[in-house]
Amino acid sequence: MPLDELCALLARHARDDATTAIEDLLIGREEADTSLPPATGTRMTLIAQGAKRLAYDDVVHHFQAGQYLVSSIATPLKCHFIDATPERPALGLCLLLHSSDVAELLLQATPDAASQNDTTTTPLPVAFSQAPDTLLDASVRLVRLLDQPHDRDVLSPLVKREIIWRLITSEHGATVRQIGLTDSRLSPIARALRWIRDNYKEPFQVEDLAAQIGLSASAFYRNFQAVTGTTPIQYQKKIRLQEARLLLAANPKDVARIGSLVGYTSPSQFSREYRRHFGAPPSQDAIRFAAGIAETKG
Repeated sequence: MPLDELCALLARHARDDATTAIEDLLIGREEADTSLPPATGTRMTLIAQGAKRLAYDDVVHHFQAGQYLVSSIATPLKCHFIDATPERPALGLCLLLHSSDVAELLLQATPDAASQNDTTTTPLPVAFSQAPDTLLDASVRLVRLLDQPHDRDVLSPLVKREIIWRLITSEHGATVRQIGLTDSRLSPIARALRWIRDNYKEPFQVEDLAAQIGLSASAFYRNFQAVTGTTPIQYQKKIRLQEARLLLAANPKDVARIGSLVGYTSPSQFSREYRRHFGAPPSQDAIRFAAGIAETKG
């Protein structure tokens, strides 16, 4: 099993300072329940044995063996290892993720390939998931290279690229793609995303927005899809509908006015697109959504 082999490798190569001979690869080992200093930076963390309790904002996550997280922002994450003993220590690895590496893969890939498994509508700053076999396999091969010094310098960059690609094409690919936005090659797309978010009520022409950020229409369209997994117009539509959903939670019967507030000139188009996106008519979904919010707070 990949997880068993990964545990054996991590136990053998863990150091007190967590560093390894492979750049950006850290290995952690804890033999007792303990709190760690808040971790920052864009990274992928994979737990191979034991568990962590991790706090982000006001939410506490239980992070178990076989699961991974991706952080797309340099926000402190408070971690506490649990169920760790000298006989069965907590073991995990961390791969630091750089915007240049993510951007390079996004620019090389086709938009459809980069967003093939993405199930999120908006990027999460911190995303959790069960590690698929492909990610576990690549992680094992990366750590194996610590025992292969003659191959390590040549092959480790290739395996790290594979891991980043597995993350980009995962269900939380939107979170990983956000990391690439700070790279200079994709900074025009970041400006376009900010403009759309700030002006989501206003209609716009893709060609005009492309010119505004200094790209040709074709380059803008291609790179925008690589980062977001969707088109500029569809991205604006998602923002409009998500904003409408929040407004409707407080006023579920005010469908026509709220549709107008978020930029729709046709009430029927608003209702049609809302139902297509959320799976229920606006007023019906709003009641269900508001009840869910109240239940969570309770």
